[in-house]
Amino acid sequence: MRTVAEHRAQVLGAVRRVPATEVPLAVAAGRTLVADVVTALDLPLWDNAAMDGFAVRFADVHAASPDLPVSLRVVADVPAGSDADPPLRAGEAARIMTGAPVPTAADTVVPFEATRSGLADSLSGTTVVTAPRARGAHVRRRADDIAAGDVVLPAGERLGAWQMGAAAAAGVSAVRVTRAPRVAVVSTGDELRPLGSALRRGQIPESNATLLANLVAEADADVVLRESVGDEAGAFLAVLDRARAAGADVVVTSGGVSAGAFEVVKIALDGADSIRFVSVAMQPGRPQAFGTLPGGALFFGLPGNPVGVAVSFELFVRPALLRLQGRAGLDRPMLRLPAASGWRTPPARRQYVPVRVIRDDPAQWTVSTVVAEGSGAHRAGALGRADAYAVVEPGSPDVAPGDLVDVMLLS
Repeated sequence: MRTVAEHRAQVLGAVRRVPATEVPLAVAAGRTLVADVVTALDLPLWDNAAMDGFAVRFADVHAASPDLPVSLRVVADVPAGSDADPPLRAGEAARIMTGAPVPTAADTVVPFEATRSGLADSLSGTTVVTAPRARGAHVRRRADDIAAGDVVLPAGERLGAWQMGAAAAAGVSAVRVTRAPRVAVVSTGDELRPLGSALRRGQIPESNATLLANLVAEADADVVLRESVGDEAGAFLAVLDRARAAGADVVVTSGGVSAGAFEVVKIALDGADSIRFVSVAMQPGRPQAFGTLPGGALFFGLPGNPVGVAVSFELFVRPALLRLQGRAGLDRPMLRLPAASGWRTPPARRQYVPVRVIRDDPAQWTVSTVVAEGSGAHRAGALGRADAYAVVEPGSPDVAPGDLVDVMLLS
């Protein structure tokens, strides 16, 4: 058997980035940058008020206190959005609102809360009763966030909500990104029936395509074909033709890759030089297929058991989809946490156990298996309660309560 690392290396070595294009920022959410986003603006654009209050000269108010209040004459009003730059002489102030440009003649902002009357009667005068802590108090300095020419977001970054906001604040209206990879999802097996169908003995609802389609979407790729076929090689090959016609960059199948008599994926692709059927030293998910289809699409043949499908996607398909997009980071965050319960481990395979991270105690998270035995590749229902995988290396002893285990966070 090959190791997980060996199989992943073969997968990633076959990945070539999908084409890039420039798009308006407004439609770029979820895409991956292929070029740094550089701001042409200083942020902030000018010194501006961090509080509602009065723009003042620090020298006028540095000694203000309840016992020695300082009265100032208000000579201007500067709301947010104003381009006013009123001159201030000794003993004068400008009323100013948060975000408004600080007058050139001022060097400090005194909040309403530090004055005797606050906002009331603030257009003619004010009395400062609390001195600012220092010159420049409550002033956001020009370019103290980023300066013109700075990289706001690096290439390889995913444009999530925070990143979109940062680019917009920097005045960026268009970005260069990769397009979403196009993925065909195919589940196989004579036992599969559409959701809502009446089931006879030996039949089950088709769920793997639903699982895979949503995993694909979470990886910022587009499902261009989603089908379920029985154990007939001709029907399976016809689906591959439809995937190619749909422009799929990746085809992901579930089932039909093991050692049984009716393994349709293995039968249909038998003799294909560019597809390899291998055993990977992992539990679940040992049988795997990978290669390249005519036309260049990457092909992933995953096992049929739902947990094996989910784990295999996480380890091999998801990193490939991210690399296709040019993503800088391919791996989930890992933690080392104590196990709340124990489970058995296989002797020669890396084990991936669906677990739930118990976060009730912020000082000590723990992990709990979602099935009593710790594993079970068919446990589709239990998978719905998991938010992480515990990862146990080959040769490790059985996990006992309290043992520290590596945990791959999925959410």
